Amino acid sequence: MKIAIIGAGAMGTLLGHGFCKAGHHVTFIDLPGRVHQIRAMKKLAVISPEGQESWFTPALVTSNYDAAGIQDVVVLATKSQDLPAVAQKLSCLTSARTTLITIQNGLPWWYLQGLATDLGTARIPCLDPDGLLEKHVDSSQIIGCVAYPAATLEKDGRVRHVEGLRFPVGELDGAVRDRTVRLVELFEESGFKSRAIEDIRSELWLKAWGAVSINPISALSRATMVDICDFDLTRDVIVQMMREVQQVAEALGASFRHTIEKRVSGAKAVGAHKTSMLQDVESGRPLELDALMLSVIQLANMVDIEVPTVRTVYACVALLNQNLIANATQAEELVA
Repeated sequence: MKIAIIGAGAMGTLLGHGFCKAGHHVTFIDLPGRVHQIRAMKKLAVISPEGQESWFTPALVTSNYDAAGIQDVVVLATKSQDLPAVAQKLSCLTSARTTLITIQNGLPWWYLQGLATDLGTARIPCLDPDGLLEKHVDSSQIIGCVAYPAATLEKDGRVRHVEGLRFPVGELDGAVRDRTVRLVELFEESGFKSRAIEDIRSELWLKAWGAVSINPISALSRATMVDICDFDLTRDVIVQMMREVQQVAEALGASFRHTIEKRVSGAKAVGAHKTSMLQDVESGRPLELDALMLSVIQLANMVDIEVPTVRTVYACVALLNQNLIANATQAEELVA
């Protein structure tokens, strides 16, 4: 297969490593800074949970979408806030036979598309404010995917795989088509675990359940997952946020196959891992607040569910994000 991965961060690189090892033609598309770093390395490296380093060479690393050509599969592995800009360039990579895989944290922009509700809208405002994603991305080509592995991007460009191999996938309408089966096979032959799920939205909530609560607490406290889940006060906040999130999800027809207690225990078992949001804070990057938190608040408004704890934590981390953006802008001005 010809596979383009847009976003050579921790998760994109981890996937590309598996796809390359399975013999597929893999292209990485990213911003010039990351592209330059990869080219300087000449190869990409993934460090396994056991500490073993594995190097691989993708077919192409570029910032030029036109250079990649039409792909069989395109993996959208960028941050959610970068997707509108990406969407306008996707036509260079896609044809009617191309499958798009979304693996963003939190809820995807397409969540309400094709979902039977009386909300009167198919758009979560903060995730596609100008309608660019809806305009440029054909939802019939999308297969949702939940990325469960934990990984970190090291400063030297290598990716450290902390734990996890699961990438369940599902069509937006719940059908299991030939392309869904082929996608499961692609993940499996590349060393991951996957299965076709008829209700991908419920699986998205299961992952977001923890991310909506644990990620912002980690950003504010600078603590790892195990520390947050072990400390009684932060654990209580997480549990309350999860209760509120569950009410919103269930009002939209989703269901949960785990209890809150089991979900928190699963997060704790990951160990001393820094969440993606904490990694962003430490690197001075903008935070994925819209997909992880604001989208939940906006959906709560639509279904008339109160989420006071989610709103309070969002207010705190939104100020943190504002300061990160301001500091990054000042740094750029000084360099200029």
